[in-house]
Amino acid sequence: MQVIVTGHHLEITEALKANIDSKFAKLARHFDNVTDVHVILSVEKLMQKAEATLQLRGTKFFAEDHQEDMYVAIDNMVDKLDRQIIKHKEKNGNHR
Repeated sequence: MQVIVTGHHLEITEALKANIDSKFAKLARHFDNVTDVHVILSVEKLMQKAEATLQLRGTKFFAEDHQEDMYVAIDNMVDKLDRQIIKHKEKNGNHR
């Protein structure tokens, strides 16, 4: 799984990068076919914004979150992606 982190009006520190890598490693446990993840972190006045596009084989998922703390925004965004992946996995299992 390749994780690309981009910052808009924000410098990506090693701590942010390590936090994102650890969060997305947890997502890889649910579904093995995760090929590419693109995370964009940005600052808009007082709000911190985290958004991610996750690509599975044949499917793309998108989630974003706005918070005052960047780490909380990343946690909420990963939770949203986690729910989407689990729902997608359950749908595929039910149709077969």
